[in-house]
Amino acid sequence: MDLKIEMVEGIAVSRWFGKKEIELLAPVGTFEIFKEVIESPCDAVYLGGPAFNMRLMRKGYNFTLEEITEAVNIAHSLGKKVYVTVNNLLSEAEIEDAREYLRFLEKARVDALIVQDFAVLSLVNEMGLQLPLHASVMMNVHNLEMVKALQELGVTRVVTSREMDLQTARYIRVSSGMELEYFIHGDMCVAHGANCHYSSYVFGMSSSRGKCMKPCRWDYRVKKDGSVYPAEYPLAVKDMYMYEHIPELIEAGICSFKIEGRMRDASFVLMLVNSYADAIDRYIEDPVGFDRMQDAQHLYEHRKRDFSTAYAFGNPGLANINRRYEGTGKFYSTGRVFSTPTPEKEMGEQRITEVRGYLSGSLEEAHGSRQEQPAARLSVRVNNMAQARAALEEGADDVYLSGDVFLPDLPFTRQDIESLCAAKGPSRIILGLPRMMTELHFEQYLQLLGGGKRLDLDGLLVTNLGAVRAFRQLGYPMIGDASLNVYNHIAADFYGAQGLERVTASPEMTAGHLGDLLAHARVPLEMTVHGSPTVMYMEHDLYENTELLEPVGEEDNRYVPNDVLVLMTDKGENPVYRDQHGRNHLLLSKELCLLPLMPDLIGAGVSCFRIEGAPYPVHALRTVIQAYRKALRLYAKAEAGAGAEAAAGDLQPVFAGYTLGSLQFN
Repeated sequence: MDLKIEMVEGIAVSRWFGKKEIELLAPVGTFEIFKEVIESPCDAVYLGGPAFNMRLMRKGYNFTLEEITEAVNIAHSLGKKVYVTVNNLLSEAEIEDAREYLRFLEKARVDALIVQDFAVLSLVNEMGLQLPLHASVMMNVHNLEMVKALQELGVTRVVTSREMDLQTARYIRVSSGMELEYFIHGDMCVAHGANCHYSSYVFGMSSSRGKCMKPCRWDYRVKKDGSVYPAEYPLAVKDMYMYEHIPELIEAGICSFKIEGRMRDASFVLMLVNSYADAIDRYIEDPVGFDRMQDAQHLYEHRKRDFSTAYAFGNPGLANINRRYEGTGKFYSTGRVFSTPTPEKEMGEQRITEVRGYLSGSLEEAHGSRQEQPAARLSVRVNNMAQARAALEEGADDVYLSGDVFLPDLPFTRQDIESLCAAKGPSRIILGLPRMMTELHFEQYLQLLGGGKRLDLDGLLVTNLGAVRAFRQLGYPMIGDASLNVYNHIAADFYGAQGLERVTASPEMTAGHLGDLLAHARVPLEMTVHGSPTVMYMEHDLYENTELLEPVGEEDNRYVPNDVLVLMTDKGENPVYRDQHGRNHLLLSKELCLLPLMPDLIGAGVSCFRIEGAPYPVHALRTVIQAYRKALRLYAKAEAGAGAEAAAGDLQPVFAGYTLGSLQFN
């Protein structure tokens, strides 16, 4: 089919539906694949360079600097675009190399960068580079306020959250005018973007830094209420498939149709590009007579996994879970197993000593430049009123009222908040916001916080950039939650400039990277030091397995009550809690415990220590708070080492043992 080609600022734009521009965006993993794909009927390609991108696991599947330059020249000669992924989190040691890389990319005339870390955005602006910026799916952009904030920061396109339905996408497009890029085919994650820390805790391989070991593809058993269910691969989602829904994508205002697959070979990518290009062009040519099913069977017969439209038309439930092909833990069409169930490492004395070395190095590097810090604070996230009262009684400095309350507890009411604020004494009551905020959530919280009598709250625990923008005007102090995923001091400075009084360090930080961050931090840093934090946060509801499937066996839970669902392997049991929004939180089987490192963390510059208290019985939470208060008290009396040892002796794990989490790794 002959296409009309328009020239816009020297770039060929070949697809329009009325006044809507449509771009078919193809993945290319190597220069050899690029040379074939760029000749196909795609409009643009995206690729990764030698570093700083989300595909660093497979050797050879990225471009050299010379190849990037040549690829841009070839693409531009054909009137096509090249986007480069600079979409992982930067460590402190990588910042200077990132500066040089960004200068190179501007010189190479790439058409845009796809970015996750706000440090990259800050560096581009600070250096005055003329590089268009696209927000990566790893930014997890999921509401209008976040889109508006990104517009104000100069971002020109958003790759939407994988969980965004087309109705929401259409609303955001109409309300903001922002370009929206949407995944139309390929491998999808079960967890919200940048909200899966499981690989970091178990392997030291960050899913936000391009090294995920895919624990979502393990074989689990689902267990609840003493029954075992035949779920097999309950986290292994199907491939995205929107071939039959080109009209709905265009109607929603999606401007870039993105195919996933930078690890796929040329023949597979070409098959997808040719199929989708033909479907798009057929629809443009004859929208009324468009045959959605034409050639669909060809794609189905050559699939790697089974197909789903994922969240495009609402939550798909168990229909989104794959049980064949590569969903069974085998990857890259080689048949080999990518990773196997692995337990969280036990906390060991040798590793504690090694981590102390990294933290003491941080203290030495920052010596003389760090201002005198106030006494370290203790914060506790609570799930219900009984936990909140216990935290106040035990002297927690900051009590975070969860915005994602684990059932069967109910959300904190206005009356609950007023009651706690009246009884808080010297403590502060901080209202937590939901990790993922829909337009409904913004309306609800704006009414609660600004619609009537002002609450006597001491601040808000904010979870996304949209919340920062929306609630900044209300005048409450703001603290950045762990979901902001701050991995370097530039990102911390960015949020400090947005008005946050402190931010929480990324839960994915290894010992060495944490030491480096603390050495350079200028914004006060909080750190989660105890509890069972959420390591996988998802819209997918695992509890449906127990509601729709018949049990195949009987077995009680080992560490949590039987009414809590667990994902079970031969290496342990991971509890899964459903919150009041219907979202699922997969937790560690062991408890994070950094109590022996408290003196070192204080000395290195951590300003606030957080206990994730939601899963604990009230009496157990009291014991944990008492141990950390004791350690802080003894540190203040210059009995640092003795304080940590004495406090640690007071604690016994409630669940399957203790772990240092990501600090187990360098």
